[in-house]
Amino acid sequence: MNCAITAFEKCWYLSPPWGQQMPSLEVHLSEKVYLTTNHTFGYCYGVQWEQDKWVYAIAVERSISYVTKREIIGTGRLQSTYLRKPAFVLGDRVMLRFDSHATKQRLILGIVLVNNAWFYVIEMISPALVRPLATPVRFPLVSEQDLIRVLS
Repeated sequence: MNCAITAFEKCWYLSPPWGQQMPSLEVHLSEKVYLTTNHTFGYCYGVQWEQDKWVYAIAVERSISYVTKREIIGTGRLQSTYLRKPAFVLGDRVMLRFDSHATKQRLILGIVLVNNAWFYVIEMISPALVRPLATPVRFPLVSEQDLIRVLS
């Protein structure tokens, strides 16, 4: 039974939640966007796959708004920044340096800028029918140093 669970988890973590082909993004990281909900401009500082759609983290002044593609309009202008590009892209296969699970391979499901450093959203725990109260975070932010690229 344990072998079947391990095989299922490996398949789960490597199966893109968006299906066979990754949906295109509405805007790029660091792109200036117009928020239609509050009629203001901001910059895209993150994106992650949630509930069957891309959710964008938009920085406006000193706050972050999380919106879907229906709430933003891209301008095509990227903010000039001294930051280097993220080391991984959405859909990349990675391994966790510290993970002790049966399979260490995961997919990058999001990229977020936090304190001028790129962090990546990966799925750590497969969904369960019943969640105990003390379950760890299912989609944590992981630093670049904690990930290793897996060549497919």
